[in-house]
Amino acid sequence: MSGQTLAEHGDTGPATGGRIATAVADLAELMAGGAVVVLSGAGLSTESGIPDYRGPSGRRVRATPMTYQSFTREAAARRRYWARSHLGWGTVARAVPNAGHRAVGQLQRTGLLAGVITQNVDGLHQAGGAHGVIELHGSLHQVICLECREVTTREELDRRLTAANPDFHAVATVVKPDGDTDLRESQSAKFRAVGCRSCGGMLKPHVVFFGENVPMPRVRACFELVDRARLLLVLGSSLTVMSGRRFVLQAARLDIQIAIVNQGETRGDRYAALTVNAPLGTVLPAVVDALRKPHPAPRGAADASGLPCLDWR
Repeated sequence: MSGQTLAEHGDTGPATGGRIATAVADLAELMAGGAVVVLSGAGLSTESGIPDYRGPSGRRVRATPMTYQSFTREAAARRRYWARSHLGWGTVARAVPNAGHRAVGQLQRTGLLAGVITQNVDGLHQAGGAHGVIELHGSLHQVICLECREVTTREELDRRLTAANPDFHAVATVVKPDGDTDLRESQSAKFRAVGCRSCGGMLKPHVVFFGENVPMPRVRACFELVDRARLLLVLGSSLTVMSGRRFVLQAARLDIQIAIVNQGETRGDRYAALTVNAPLGTVLPAVVDALRKPHPAPRGAADASGLPCLDWR
């Protein structure tokens, strides 16, 4: 199955249906044995209106990330960041899980998934029904004080920033996967950031910035999941940065099968038993449907092999 590719969504030629059916069937066959670990990236959330970094929707996004060093050392950088992030937060807060997120939740409820690792910070896996998700890069829904380490909600901070900036009326254009957006300097120059409600310390979104390390306990938990997997399923990640690619490299070293569903090529394609190039909101529900078909018996009953049928609630 190595190198097989699902045609781009929108190609309606007669061969496309066959390629779609073949790729979906092959992916369902790989997943049917269970012990699947999902590694997801920004491409899974594009159909929820959050552009990715490097795929088709990310080409409109300026790729100049905030670094941990700039954020912590430069008051002007923090002011610009919070102005942009406050503006972009509305897009993230309003985003709802798409068919791809919901399909992952369904697959987890069957017991086929051994775990879910996400590079995303938008919380849409959980909103789509997944549980126990390891958020490798943290969550935009939380804010941490770098002084006293108190963690509070982003909703609370949004209210505080709105109250502190009654004349801030900028409009977001393109929002990045980390909730940042583009904003002219003249629009952010007078923006007022706020400090920790408890100690007055510096507040930071509870996410991993560029130049900041992912906490080692979190990394170890991810490696432990991958080490026990039968299949590593990559969803919506170009695997450009080592933060996520290291798990693909680990799976390859351990001869664990790898399947990749992504729009465009990835830096892990050469390790994959199957690559599928198509929107995840199209592919994953089709895989769910394909996995349902071999189990027509009533829920909880055993099939001919004596194994319990999958629970599709």
